Amino acid sequence: MILLIASALALMGALAYWSKLRHAIHEAPQLHKRFRSNDRELEIVQNDPVQADLLAQPKQTEGTVVSVIVPAYNEVENIQDCLTSILDSTVLSAEVLEVWAVDDQSTDETLAIAHALQQQRHDPRLKVLAGQPKPEGEVWVGKNWACTQAAEQASGDFLLFLDADVRLKPGAIETAIHEAQQEQIDLLSCGPAIICGCLAEWLVQPLIISTILVGFNFQAVNDPQTETAFAAGPFMFFRRSAYEKIGGHRAVAGEVVEDVELSRRVKSSGLKLRYLLGSELAAVRMYRSWNALWEGWTKNLYAGSGRNLGAMLSFIGLILLVCTVPWTVLLVALVKFLWVGLSIREGLAIALSVITISLQYDVRRRSATVSQIPPRYWWLTGVGGALVGAIALGSIIKTETGWGWTWRGRSLKQI
Repeated sequence: MILLIASALALMGALAYWSKLRHAIHEAPQLHKRFRSNDRELEIVQNDPVQADLLAQPKQTEGTVVSVIVPAYNEVENIQDCLTSILDSTVLSAEVLEVWAVDDQSTDETLAIAHALQQQRHDPRLKVLAGQPKPEGEVWVGKNWACTQAAEQASGDFLLFLDADVRLKPGAIETAIHEAQQEQIDLLSCGPAIICGCLAEWLVQPLIISTILVGFNFQAVNDPQTETAFAAGPFMFFRRSAYEKIGGHRAVAGEVVEDVELSRRVKSSGLKLRYLLGSELAAVRMYRSWNALWEGWTKNLYAGSGRNLGAMLSFIGLILLVCTVPWTVLLVALVKFLWVGLSIREGLAIALSVITISLQYDVRRRSATVSQIPPRYWWLTGVGGALVGAIALGSIIKTETGWGWTWRGRSLKQI
């Protein structure tokens, strides 16, 4: 009887989740690349001579058109490829583009690699800033201090903040400029394609990304009449005037999940927020090992929910029910069948679990159109659900107590 009840509840939860995900994917607006680089020439895909002239020529205002800012703390594995992808993604000249790599007091060779790339390429667009220590007596966490230093040095009318693990695709910057200007957007944030490498990423990333899709409805986020706000930290494109109006990263100095808080400030200030899918513009591999994945998501997950304990506990229950329970029921029932046989109720529990498991595959298949994560290892969804549940619980404990709440060894606990 217990197996039948558990399998029935899991199926109902999976159906509800599947329905919401389908709706979210259907609504998800994709920002399509409008420009591409080919043999170092910019091809305008759509016949738009006004925008072509705007992008090709220096803006007749003080400063540059766009400043790209990459905060980097111990990014020895990423910094060179990230900066190279930015510089190679566009034909915009130094008159209209500057790329700031700001080292946030790294303890590895991040700064040296950035300087070496600068000397190697001799590209006037690339600027390297050695970040200063955080001001004494002030609370600064995460990348906020690094972003603030670079923003104060940058001269662009637009500021594009990228994480060091992002790889820009050709035409990304031009497309963002065009979209922001055409639609009068103050903050344009794009969800990049997600790259998975190690097994832990394949198990965890699809589930968390799908949950974000369900939890932060695109229509609600982009509707100025709602309070729902969200932004993807790896790619945030600000109009400079809007960034300064909300106080920039200085205003969220103590926020670990600064991207979401910045989006809330943009929306509450009456500015225009747009959150779009940007898989054609950028890709990101967020974490390269289980340890990095555990540290990263336990840092962000609970804080990103606004420290809503009830919501996070409900999430843990739901993810275990939908992902892990069906496989557990199936395994227990099959073991029982091999030893003592099955009753009708247990046979029905197996049937319900198989239906739920088929929905798990369909969820992975559908979400792949958004995240670009293929449904590889989908048959380990039960294990993935258990890992995500553990991450969520760990995030609650770390955030509330400060125990082990770190990013790359740097403590996030506010004293």
